[in-house]
Amino acid sequence: MSQKRKNRSEIDVPLDRDSFMQSMLRDLAGVLQDSIGMQEARGFVSIVGARMGDTLNTLYRKSFGQSRLTANQAVEAMVDLKQRIDGDFYVISQDETEIVLGNRKCPFGENVRGRPALCMMTSNVFGRITAENLGYARVEVEESFALGNDRCLVRIGLNPQESDKEKASGREYFRIDEDP
Repeated sequence: MSQKRKNRSEIDVPLDRDSFMQSMLRDLAGVLQDSIGMQEARGFVSIVGARMGDTLNTLYRKSFGQSRLTANQAVEAMVDLKQRIDGDFYVISQDETEIVLGNRKCPFGENVRGRPALCMMTSNVFGRITAENLGYARVEVEESFALGNDRCLVRIGLNPQESDKEKASGREYFRIDEDP
């Protein structure tokens, strides 16, 4: 007996490229967290995030036509890139000592819940862009969807002396690119 094949439009499977990629990243982060531990998983995601941060920094510098972004341009680049990947980041505050960004929608969707290692992508991308353009960044993801919060709150310190005095938490980033 031969079975009639269904057309793709007749198969009711909630699957598309984005949901597949989000599920794959969630599973990858989960395997890393469960098999090598949270700190090591964060380390692996950090390596990828640093590479992405360098690539994105280069793209935004070219877009702005500058060898280094100003503080305002760096913030604009960070908000823009997250919106391009379906996040909803916005500026809460910005001055010469820190940048505080909020987020109403995670680019990883619901798949980020329980996978805080994925927040290292945001930390590293923001840290690399900020440090390469402004010289230094201390990034702390204070709240996140991954940890069950209803938003993300990312604080980026810009002054290394202030961060040292306060023994602030977060991850430090320093300029590697010495070209002006």
